[in-house]
Amino acid sequence: MNAISSFSRARRPAEPEPPPPPLSDDVAALIAASREHPERFAELFDRHYAEIRRYIDRRLGADAADDLAAEVFLVAFRKRSAFDPQQGTPRAWLYGIATRLVSRHRRDERRRYRALARLGDEPSGEGHAERVEAQVAASAVGARLGRALAGLSSGDRDVLLLVALADLTYPEIAQALGIKYGTVFSRLSRARRQLRQALGDINPLADGE
Repeated sequence: MNAISSFSRARRPAEPEPPPPPLSDDVAALIAASREHPERFAELFDRHYAEIRRYIDRRLGADAADDLAAEVFLVAFRKRSAFDPQQGTPRAWLYGIATRLVSRHRRDERRRYRALARLGDEPSGEGHAERVEAQVAASAVGARLGRALAGLSSGDRDVLLLVALADLTYPEIAQALGIKYGTVFSRLSRARRQLRQALGDINPLADGE
């Protein structure tokens, strides 16, 4: 009897897999869908890879940007089941992962800004503009901004650059860094004050600019 039952089960056609849910413009829903249909995560990658890579490029340079941007999405894919849309936006979640990966390269980042500061004393030559383009937001202030950014604490610099480079809101930055809203405000205020002092009361990162 057991043999007959086994044969019967073996001959029974396999039930078709349910079709994947339709594509959605809701990115949070897309992440949820990717838990059952991992291939859907590729759409999140397509939507946000370019801006995440650009953010890392501006902080660490092109040499690190490709590898770290790819790692951001690898980490996000592995942790997609833990994403909670009630806690914030997918975009802020990705920038939080990116910022934590950048934090492993603090020394490289400070060295990058010091190099930018030294560029202010070098004669311009062919390709000079391309070398300094996209170093930081408002790179026109050049050397002084490089020195100012290098002198910020890592926490203050993270908050400042998430505003300047990613255009995140205060609540999104709080989500990205896992800190309180008030801490975001105090760190940003302190960073802006230091920038104004370094740049002679010129603040290229003021609200509305």
